[in-house]
Amino acid sequence: MTNSDTIQPERDYKQKTAWVYLLNLIFYFIPLWFMRDDVLRISVSLLLLIPFVYSYYWAFKSASAKAIYPIGLMLLTASVAAPFTSGAISLFSFAAFFIGFFYSLRTAVFCFFILSGWLWTLDFLIGFEAYYFPLYGMLIMFVVGLLGVIEHNSERVRRQQRQSSDEIASLATALERERIARDLHDIMGHNLSSIALKAQLAEKLVETGNLPLAQQHLSQLADIARESLSQIRQTVSDYKHKGLTDTLQQLTGLLREQSIEVHLKGTLPKMTALHESQLGLMFTELVNNTIKHGNATECVWQFAHEDEQLSISFSDNASTKEIIEGNGLKGIRERVELLSGEFNYTTEEGYRFMISLPLSAQQIAQDKDVVE
Repeated sequence: MTNSDTIQPERDYKQKTAWVYLLNLIFYFIPLWFMRDDVLRISVSLLLLIPFVYSYYWAFKSASAKAIYPIGLMLLTASVAAPFTSGAISLFSFAAFFIGFFYSLRTAVFCFFILSGWLWTLDFLIGFEAYYFPLYGMLIMFVVGLLGVIEHNSERVRRQQRQSSDEIASLATALERERIARDLHDIMGHNLSSIALKAQLAEKLVETGNLPLAQQHLSQLADIARESLSQIRQTVSDYKHKGLTDTLQQLTGLLREQSIEVHLKGTLPKMTALHESQLGLMFTELVNNTIKHGNATECVWQFAHEDEQLSISFSDNASTKEIIEGNGLKGIRERVELLSGEFNYTTEEGYRFMISLPLSAQQIAQDKDVVE
């Protein structure tokens, strides 16, 4: 009864840090300290850590469909450990976390009641004093299981965000392909038709013996072919270095497709290919964040430059919360630092991201208007 939206752990990171959570086993060792004269109970309790640790790492590597096996081994180990140490409660809590993480909320709640009943059964069979074993066990399982549910939901949100980012990238690629197809059609469609027509006319003129006129059409055909070749080379060159203005217009289109009103103010200066490529990547990240994370209905681009300094601002009217820099914003900061600039942001009246870059007088000499 797994949730179809259940997500496997992000393995590269999760498995490397899995040992950190094992520090919670300190609660397993505390009861052992108070019965250090009972060698048998201590020895059995320590030996049972071997199958537990094995099942713990097994759970980290498992997909949701097979998570029942390591969780089952974990619960079996905890149940066997219970007669020897009350610290077995901590082993049950680990199992509760994975149940909350791998399964739907309904399944997790059902398992909680089953395990609670099992704790009361163990308490009856073993004879712990004052019912603290099932009561503490239920409390700890509830709290830790809830953490598992929260982590499950966080993983699902991260997956949806990755999917959204992939969809945006795919849409951008599709739009670029359409633009290339349209440009090639515009460039070659008319020219190829003219070449075919000129060739047919020249052929008929040769057949009728009108060689001078046929030669004239063949000369025009050669001119058209050279012009077409030149246009194709220029188009390919433009594709290799896509201007920042084109990137901005494409991103503006993506925002408007999401029903976000866009305003552009100011001018973009002529910059080096390095500046334009880096800024294009920054702009793309900012737009992706707005589409994925925000609920904005309006955003504004502002460009200004004076005293050899370019100032760029991107703001929206989304409801705000504290910004925690992830890989995207860290990437923007690194790119800005590469260009010897500064990157800042605020959350007053929506999100606002500000980029400041030094530009030489020669780079600022020619401005390109940004048209909405």
